[in-house]
Amino acid sequence: METIYTATVNVNGGRDGHAKSSDGIFETSLRKPKEMGGQGGATNPEQLFAAAWGSCYLGALQAVAEPEGIDTSNAIINVHISFNKLGKSFVLSADLDVHIPGIDMVEAQSLVDKAHAVCPYSKATKGNIATRATAV
Repeated sequence: METIYTATVNVNGGRDGHAKSSDGIFETSLRKPKEMGGQGGATNPEQLFAAAWGSCYLGALQAVAEPEGIDTSNAIINVHISFNKLGKSFVLSADLDVHIPGIDMVEAQSLVDKAHAVCPYSKATKGNIATRATAV
């Protein structure tokens, strides 16, 4: 494995803390959502994960669609990351709703499946969290 890039983010305070990238470009306060008993009013880990997965996934979608001559530059993904209770522990689940304008749903679902198979975030979570990737 050849490392191409490593992102470094310093986080302190956990769910009610602060995150800042080593290059200073990314910086945000973190707050536990109200639904989890927190004060809300700032981003949370699930939102950050959804944003990261979504942007990576659209890159994977473009990579699998381009050789087929399909333009996915206007594709949109809504990533839903849920924080769930399972017995006495907690687990994440994900729903990826992908809209690819200009193609039929069968072709869109085929591309969604191909992108899901190559996306690094999809591969990292495969078998670890319940995930649904659907063309919408």
